[in-house]
Amino acid sequence: MKLFTAEQIRALDRYTIEHEPIASIDLMERAAQAFTDWFVQHYPASRPVAIFCGMGNNGGDGLAIARLLQAQRYTVQCFVMKLKAQGSDDFETNLQRLQELTTVTLLERAEQLPVALPDDALLIDALFGSGLDRPVEGFPAQLIQFLNRTKLPTVAVDIASGLFADRPNGSGDVIVKPEATFSFQFPKLAFLLPGNAQYVGEWYVGDIGLHPEVIQQTETSWFYTDAAAARALLQPRTRFSHKGNFGRALLIAGSYGKIGAAVLSAHACLRAGAGLTSALIPQCGYKIMQTALPEVMVMTAGSNKKIVSDFPPLGAYDAIGVGPGLGKDFKTAKALGGLIEKMISPMVIDADAINLTAENQAWLAKLPRQSIFTPHPKEFERLVGPVANDYERLARAKEFAQRYQCVIVLKGAYTAVVLWNGEVHFNTTGNPGMAKGGSGDALTGILTALLAQEYDSATAAKLGVYLHGAAGDLAAQHNGMIAMTATDLIEQLGHAFEQLNHA
Repeated sequence: MKLFTAEQIRALDRYTIEHEPIASIDLMERAAQAFTDWFVQHYPASRPVAIFCGMGNNGGDGLAIARLLQAQRYTVQCFVMKLKAQGSDDFETNLQRLQELTTVTLLERAEQLPVALPDDALLIDALFGSGLDRPVEGFPAQLIQFLNRTKLPTVAVDIASGLFADRPNGSGDVIVKPEATFSFQFPKLAFLLPGNAQYVGEWYVGDIGLHPEVIQQTETSWFYTDAAAARALLQPRTRFSHKGNFGRALLIAGSYGKIGAAVLSAHACLRAGAGLTSALIPQCGYKIMQTALPEVMVMTAGSNKKIVSDFPPLGAYDAIGVGPGLGKDFKTAKALGGLIEKMISPMVIDADAINLTAENQAWLAKLPRQSIFTPHPKEFERLVGPVANDYERLARAKEFAQRYQCVIVLKGAYTAVVLWNGEVHFNTTGNPGMAKGGSGDALTGILTALLAQEYDSATAAKLGVYLHGAAGDLAAQHNGMIAMTATDLIEQLGHAFEQLNHA
């Protein structure tokens, strides 16, 4: 799925109005009906509803929603924040339609706050939409603060009032804090960034019939990997395939006390379909790996039994993943630097391998092109330095990926796969139960397996992140988010593949 900026979405609206063709007031009605249909499914008519509207088109949506909810037998109060003599044309049309049915209360100054609301009311925020281009101040800010103070469940129409759709807000900006947001046609970029969580809540998207031709034609660098997109990336297996067709994968991982990271990564590599999986680990982990995963071929190297301190010739492998539990001993660092200098094929670089690279930035120029880095936010900052906000993090990731011709997998909710061509692909799968040790090790194994199977780096990253999250979702269903472990996730990879095959 493509994601668009607020300005692009307004252009899609205009194109739809001109080429469907459809009157703008009728497109607004279609959007309001989509919101109402969703709202009726999620909230009972037994609870009163208070809708707060601005005087632009977002407010027009709110007025139309008020009328449609009344038709569904909801008890509705409608408040309009009156800041000027006249609102947008479609706002005025919907105001007239609603006033023919019920009373609309005008709010013009702070002295009218607080308004009386039932204790069990549901609030709908339609004050400002995605066209907002400056922080909310004055009476509008006071009204938003009042809505937040009520602590009543609030649903935002298209986007929470005060939240910018595709650029950072200031730390002191006043923004509605909804429990849910219903967005028209597409999610907003702001929904996918962790700093905005309290201003989005659970979010939903409703199709309002924007013209498919212009959606296809409009270029963007932002994408959203859903099941359909991930399914299109899967390579089929033929009946006469054999293990040699699916690559030789090597995981370089583990140190004393962290052999579990190597086991988890190798286990995930097996489950993700590598034809042959090998592990290069310290001597202290040899019996552990041989016992835990008899399918894995195990090597040790170097005289130090507690760390990986030397790498033998590794030209026989189709893909190498390095870093889980590796440690940062200077001998390990020296060996890793030599590996990076010799490697030609893309690598997966995770955990301590990222940290060591951050401390040895000269390695980056020697890095095999299209390698995949898998940092969590703090590891990423070790690579590029501090960032001020989520948008700067994405911009720096784009710069890094383009400069070093690599892939950056920024781990977290809606993990962002940042490609060297400037594209960013957000992921749709995963849950908070994955926020525990071992989940990242599993991802490294999955990505290494896909590279070994001759998926290109961009495809491996997008598909691997999706499958990792899908397996995590299945693990949460079976074990619960609190109790699930990385091993549970790995055990669900087979079901995740099958689920995707039938998507």
